Amino acid sequence: QVQLVESGGGLVQAGGSLRLSCVASGRTFSSYAMGWFRQAPGKERAFVAAINWSGGSRAYADSVKGRFTISRDNAVNTVYLQMNSLKPEDTAVYYCAAAPRNYYSGFSPTDFASWGQGTQVTVSS
Repeated sequence: QVQLVESGGGLVQAGGSLRLSCVASGRTFSSYAMGWFRQAPGKERAFVAAINWSGGSRAYADSVKGRFTISRDNAVNTVYLQMNSLKPEDTAVYYCAAAPRNYYSGFSPTDFASWGQGTQVTVSS
C-alpha cells in the first residue's frame, strides 16, 4: 500500500481559497488513481474529486464542480486539490485516497484502498 500525507488545511473566510496537497510514498505513484473525500462532523465520508493516473480524466461531486480542481504531479508524487469560492458547508476533514488501480472505477470510499490521516478545513461565514 502507498502511504499518504495531506497538508494545506486551515481556517479561511467564505469566498476564500485553499490548496490541499497529498504526498505519496513509494515509486509507483503513477500506478494509482487518486481521490479526495471529506467528512463533516456527524456525517459520512463523502466523495469530492478523483483523477486517473495521467490526469487526463477527472471527476467531481456536484457540490464542488466549478469551484474545486484536482490535479497531480507524478514527478513529485503529489496530488492537489485547489479549492476556490469556499463556503461554510465545505468545512470538513479532507482525506486523500489512492485507488488500487490507475483509473477510478467508482466514487465510494470502498473504491479506494489507501488513506491519509486527513487535514481540517474550516470556512467561516
